[in-house]
Amino acid sequence: MLSRRHLLASPLALAACRKEKANGFDGYAFVANQEGQAIAAVDLTAFAVAKHIRIDGQPKSVLAHPTREAVYALGAGSGAIYEIDPAQLAFRRKVTVAADLADLQLSDTQELWALSREPRQLLRLDPATLRPERQVALPAPPVSLALAPREPWALVTYEEHPPTLIHRAEGRITAQFQLPHPPTLAAFQSNGRAVIFAARDAQLLSFYELPSLRLITHLPLALRPERFCFKPDGGQLFLTGEGLDAVVVVYPYRGEVAETVLAGRAPGAMTVASTPDVDFLFVASPTRNDVSILDIVTHKTIAVVSVGQDPGFLTVTPDNQYVLVLNRASGDMAVLRIKSIVPNRNKTAPLFTMIPVGSRPVQAAVRAV
Repeated sequence: MLSRRHLLASPLALAACRKEKANGFDGYAFVANQEGQAIAAVDLTAFAVAKHIRIDGQPKSVLAHPTREAVYALGAGSGAIYEIDPAQLAFRRKVTVAADLADLQLSDTQELWALSREPRQLLRLDPATLRPERQVALPAPPVSLALAPREPWALVTYEEHPPTLIHRAEGRITAQFQLPHPPTLAAFQSNGRAVIFAARDAQLLSFYELPSLRLITHLPLALRPERFCFKPDGGQLFLTGEGLDAVVVVYPYRGEVAETVLAGRAPGAMTVASTPDVDFLFVASPTRNDVSILDIVTHKTIAVVSVGQDPGFLTVTPDNQYVLVLNRASGDMAVLRIKSIVPNRNKTAPLFTMIPVGSRPVQAAVRAV
């Protein structure tokens, strides 16, 4: 007969008691430090900053090209794009594309598009040279850009002009939306066949069919919408905004509000992690310095995690194993390990680690090695 002591010393027992090792993600998070005028390259296997890559401007956004050895940062208040070599973790070049660039995005077909306020243009850039390959003149200074997945559409919004629909392949404006209220947010459905507008002051969500521009529905909201976040499959849309400590859950393809769920205090930025086992929505509360974790299936808050000061950006590693939270005031990155998030009575989840990254981190792009 085996004694309890022998049983506990057996290899099977030791394996059962041993915690699963966190191996990290084999890649880097490139973090735009706006006030630090640098891109921090964070090694996601060592969970430490490998290098601060200095630039001569204030980066406000960053994106990683999925197939080229390139990471791009957009300078705040300028028309400069900074290219980083992700293999060498080094600054490669600076290209001034316009006097003032509002946005830089990659389409699902890996085209690089820039939104220019001065001159007023939508630009398709050559990713090799970062020079414009195509220019579409715009009727007013633009505010935001959305690129449709699976379809050739681009949508540009303006402060004092109706939104315009642009055919990217043809390089021309094809339609102008006549909306009852000025939009503050705009996005495409995941199939690219409808546009969703959010009007902050009217507390309204509107759906329009493409390319007909036919109104599908208006949905009243319980808050003033300021941020969108989609589930990766496009089946749910989450909104936060002023007026309610909650997240509004919308079913875009049904054109209906599913539920309004309490989540933190003055909730802001969001991200979604989807695995075969769980679907979680992570919601930052900048004034409370924490992140609420919601189960997307039940629409219930299962945990709250304290992070750094003023969390303002969240993203998930491509393997859906880690959530990265950028804290603007404390200048660090909080890392949450998704496998460690287990519903419990206290509604808490562990913080995996904290990484100092620089002065006012505002956005990050994750790239595999």
